Amino acid sequence: MTALSEIRIAADPSGWVSLGLTQAADGSIQVGTIRLRFVEGDGGVLAWGLAGLPNEHADVTDIDGLTTYAADAPQGPPPPNAMHAVGFDHLIVTTSSLDRTCQAIGDTTGEAIKRIREIGAIRQGFHRLGEAVIEVVESPKVTSAHAGFGGLVINVADLDGLCQRLGEDIVSPAKDAVQPGRRIASVRQPVGLGLAVALMSPPIPWTGPIAPPPVLAP
Repeated sequence: MTALSEIRIAADPSGWVSLGLTQAADGSIQVGTIRLRFVEGDGGVLAWGLAGLPNEHADVTDIDGLTTYAADAPQGPPPPNAMHAVGFDHLIVTTSSLDRTCQAIGDTTGEAIKRIREIGAIRQGFHRLGEAVIEVVESPKVTSAHAGFGGLVINVADLDGLCQRLGEDIVSPAKDAVQPGRRIASVRQPVGLGLAVALMSPPIPWTGPIAPPPVLAP
């Protein structure tokens, strides 16, 4: 099974640490089974690292414009963190053609699209790569001939408590998410994470402290 194991982000990790996440000696931050690596830059996800790629695609460097590399999954659980992050929910990929991008992801990873959701002119396709759901979003606003990386979502054990503790200057008030029974909040841009990041309450049911694999959006 192919799994998302790393994300390379063009940002200073200090903003992530300020939320309560724990930084390792090599500068990375582990969320669930996924390692966030930071490099200098003006923001955004630069590349994703995949573990368990099929042998014929082990040397892949590009999936429909998404810079790709093989990367081993982190060994062991993430360290304790003050944010009480309990897992990685999903990574967003933007595209001008859902069919093209999802076909490329499926062909390369061996993980076929799970479902398609349509909301007016917006189409969403969902793949599961290990712990992470990859949410591919087709929008008329995207005109590029290739896919691009968007934001990501992290599961937090006590979302409402975290929002209250951090304050509205750091994170928006929590509200009901699309997924029934779950809550979501957005980290404010001035925090400096380098990309759009949302925080969600864990999938239901959840018994803690380790979150189960995230559920797909309805």
